[in-house]
Order: sequence, then structure tokens, then C-alpha cells
Amino acid sequence: MSTTANTTYTTFTGWIDPPANVRPPLTESLTCSVAVIGGGLAGMATALRLAEHGVDVVLLESEFCGYGAGSRNAGQLASAPGGDIQMLNLLYRKRMPAIIRLTENAAGHVESLIGKLGIDCDYEATGNVFAAVSRGQLGRTRRIAKILRRAGAHVEEGTARELGIPHGFLGGMREIQGGIMNPGRFLRGLRSAVLASTVQVFEQSKVVDVVHGDGNGGVTVNTAHGVVRARKVVLATNAYAGEWNITPKRLSSPMWVTEVETEPIAPERLAALGWTSRSGLITQHNIMENYRLTSRNTIVFGVRRIERAASYPLPERSPDPAVVAELAGAFARRFPPLADVAIDRAWGGWIGITSTWLPVAGTIGDDVHYSLACNGHGLAQATYIGSLIADRIATGITPDDLRTIWVDEPKFGRAVPMIMGRLGLRAAWATDRFNDAINGSKGNARKGFAAARRGGLLLHGD
Repeated sequence: MSTTANTTYTTFTGWIDPPANVRPPLTESLTCSVAVIGGGLAGMATALRLAEHGVDVVLLESEFCGYGAGSRNAGQLASAPGGDIQMLNLLYRKRMPAIIRLTENAAGHVESLIGKLGIDCDYEATGNVFAAVSRGQLGRTRRIAKILRRAGAHVEEGTARELGIPHGFLGGMREIQGGIMNPGRFLRGLRSAVLASTVQVFEQSKVVDVVHGDGNGGVTVNTAHGVVRARKVVLATNAYAGEWNITPKRLSSPMWVTEVETEPIAPERLAALGWTSRSGLITQHNIMENYRLTSRNTIVFGVRRIERAASYPLPERSPDPAVVAELAGAFARRFPPLADVAIDRAWGGWIGITSTWLPVAGTIGDDVHYSLACNGHGLAQATYIGSLIADRIATGITPDDLRTIWVDEPKFGRAVPMIMGRLGLRAAWATDRFNDAINGSKGNARKGFAAARRGGLLLHGD
């Protein structure tokens, strides 16, 4: 029987059930100092920090707080930048030390927040490993480690045994800071803190328009049944921000990523893997695979194939069974002793990939702030950047870490959107599969090459 025959597909996350106490929508006209649009990691962190500063805040969320990508990822709290670190170094070599300070501080900030708010989210400070499945990937991890060390990052290299990761991996590099958690429970803990604060929260309140300058200064935010007039607005909707005309063009590209979870696995079978560190794993493919253990004796894994949205508004969707089956096949190859383990559930979400390869923050005029897109590392960075934006609004001073990614003029190029277009994503996937095949049998290598040729994705001379 297929390991995906009885998989449950969901349009929410597999980490947690929806809350029973969803707040009612906005049905009136309100005024406030700051309106925060989006109840995810960045939005809730911004609103909560503003409330701590004594600012009058309204938070608007189209579904319920914690509904989006923040609760749908693998729950790996990263302390390194997202995206391609070698490309980041090429583009921003002089800024790399500041970028590393930002990303490591972001992981530390979330760890502190978990303790401060008493959030029970199964957090384990294991670090995460850039894991190699081939000699080529091992060379890549060594190059990345050199870049990160030169920029001041705290990392260590080693073999699979030295890093305490499964026998099927050759070795790699560990980010010493960060770890693994249940992101659904983390988001639920943030939501509880926001609801207990002075923030006025309106869920089920989709914003349909944001109007700059209403004649009396400030910004008008329109929902289906109500209006908020605020002196300042924060756009914190990650991949969804492109639904409004006010959003800077080409700010980010929305991408759908898939995660799955196995059925519970017997402890002795997990112990036989040699995964003693419990560190989360990120392979060094062009499009990564991620794997991590959970407190419920399962393994959560995903990505491997990402899909770009055709247009806005972004559709609600559940994972593609074909993608889930492909992920299950990769899992069986990475963990041969567990090849018979069934996939219990599958979920996914929209993330934002920026045109700069970095998280992005800035303003549109003087009264609309935006904090959007962390290239897959939002669990740490969106939370931290949201808090920094709140500090800037409350004090008028831009924190140093926020200045690292601050954009003075909201103008963005096409470089990453071109790379992350449909053809580019297919080419990256085909290259990964070809390289996987090379590291398997010669017969599989020929199949991978033929598949890439059929897709028209290999250039002459490849």
C-alpha cells in the first residue's frame, strides 16, 4: 500500500486545530494611533510591542490570528539568513556581519519571547543543520560555513556522527543558535498574549483597501463591514500584501510550500537513526528539503518543490497529492529504515520571496510601514522585525538591526522574481533531481537526465 493512501489534506496547518474563540469582525468605524494589518508573526509581534509602549492599536486579520504561514512551516527557528547564502555574500559582502547580527538576534529574541510569555510550544534549543546528502552538497556547506564565520556567525562543521544527525547524511554545518518548536502552538501563545493586551483585535476582517491621506492626514483602512482611520498603518501580511494597490510593486513573489507529517514512529526505530542531536535538517539542494523530529514521535518534512502564484488574490488551497507523494518518496530515500512509515497529514502555505533576497522593511510616505517576506525564515525574523518596527514607530528611532534591511525608497527590481518564475523553479527542481540521480545508480542518473531533457530545462553543454 502507498504510504500516502490515507493522508489527510488540510487547508490549515497540521500543527494545531483552529481556535474555538475566533473574534468577531469589525462592523463599525474606529480611530486609533496605529492600525496593524495581518495577524501573523509580524503583525502580532508589532501590535504587542506597540501596546507595551502604550500606543493605541487596532489589529485586523482576515481569518484568525495565526492562520497564515507562521503556523504552517516546519517549526525550525533559524539563526542564519534565508535564501542562498552564497548569493547573499556576492550581493551584500560588506553588509554580511550586520545581516548575521540581525538573524542571530532574531532567533534569540524569539527564544526570549517564549520564556517571557510562558508559551508552551515544545521548543528545543537544538540548532539546525545544513545537511549534505552528497559530496557536492558537503562542499557547499563548507563554503557557507566559511562565509558565515567570516561574518561573525556561530556555526560548527562535522560529520553526521559528530553532528548527531541520521546516518543517511554525510555531515554538514550546524547553526548553534535556534532550534525546533511547534509553530502552531507558538502562534497560539502569541495570539493569547495579544488578546490579553490593550490591542483591539478584529478577526474575520479582510482588508479590501488602504487609502493614503484622507484629507485630514493619516490612513484609511477599509474592510467589508467597517473602517479604521489611523495616524499610521503597518502592513504585515507577508505574501498577501500584493492584493492592494498601495503595496510596492515587485516587493515579493508569493510561493506555495508543502509540509507533511508521518504517523507516530516507535521510539526504538527513531533511536536507530542516530539522530541524537535532534537538530532540524535542511538539505543543500537548490530547493531544500527539511526534516525534523517532533515531541509526538513523528517526523515533519517538506518543501522540495515550490509553486509560484499566478496572480492575486491568492487562492485558498490544500496540498497537491502528487507533490505529497514526491515528498514521501524523498523521505523513503533519506530514511530507508522508515520507508514503510505512512504519511498521516499534509498542509501548506503561502510565503514571500523578496526581490532583494533579504527581509524587507520600510515606509510608503511617512505613515505606512511595511514588514514583509523573510524568504522562508520568518519564524524568527518576522517576529523580531515586527517588534523593531513597533520600536521605531513608538520612539522615532530606527534600531540598528532594522536599519540593516531598511529600504529608503520602495522600488524593487526583477532579479529574484525572474529566477523564481515557473521556468526557473522547474529548472531548479530538475537540476536537483538530476544531481540526486547522479549520486544514486547510473541507471537513475540516466533517468534524471532524460527527465530534465524532456522538460527542456538543460542548456547546451550541460
